[in-house]
Amino acid sequence: MPEVIDEAASLESTTVGVFRTAATVKGGRRFSFSALVVVGDRAGRVGIGYGKANQVPPAIEKAQKGAKRKLKPYPLVGRTIPHEVTGRFGACVVRIVPASPGTGVIAGAAVRAPLELMGVQDCLTKSYGSNNSKNLVKAVINGLDQLHSKAQVQALRGVVLGQTGVEEMIERVRAGEPLAAAGESDGTTDTETTES
Repeated sequence: MPEVIDEAASLESTTVGVFRTAATVKGGRRFSFSALVVVGDRAGRVGIGYGKANQVPPAIEKAQKGAKRKLKPYPLVGRTIPHEVTGRFGACVVRIVPASPGTGVIAGAAVRAPLELMGVQDCLTKSYGSNNSKNLVKAVINGLDQLHSKAQVQALRGVVLGQTGVEEMIERVRAGEPLAAAGESDGTTDTETTES
């Protein structure tokens, strides 16, 4: 459950995981803890932090401070991402796909945390390779770093783009048109044009 850490900036944080390590010393074992935390404002900004301490609460605090420093803005289209991306970190690969309104965030705990705190409410995800939570979160951030808004792409290419597929999908749902039927009709027209 996300906790509010800064009401003025409307920042929330979620602890993805707390990890314990033990060092064997003469008197027994000495434990230390590390925490992985995601901080976001649910309006396009998100950051991750990692903190270590001898107890859990200070480790979480350190991680929250680190995450606040690393907050970065990412583009959103309505309640989803502008286009499909694939993030990689270590042996983790995470694919993030925009979805129509009402879908929700289809993701596991580690992938869900940064997406929800960024403000994404509709998207599909699939992770491949390792399921290490630290690397999964970093793979999601790597994927988000590849996002470009329509305005950025227009400025880079020097062209005016039409309506994107994601924008069309959102408009169809707003108009009350069923997506499956629209997709089927599009598919038949495409095959007819390719055959002729």
